[in-house]
Amino acid sequence: MEAQTAWYATYQELADTSPAHGTAAHRRRLQELSRRIAGHPYWQTAAGTPAARMALKELARAKAQS
Repeated sequence: MEAQTAWYATYQELADTSPAHGTAAHRRRLQELSRRIAGHPYWQTAAGTPAARMALKELARAKAQS
């Protein structure tokens, strides 16, 4: 959940950053977090269903917004 929460926080930072101030670091961070999330061994198990993925995203989004 930590990586997914960090993904949402980084995405919001990217959205709030003016292109004139540089967005490359935020984009690199999103790519790195996306790799960590997608490559996690949990998603290779039977429990790693699309419904579980959506539940993780919803929890992480709520945590990132609080």
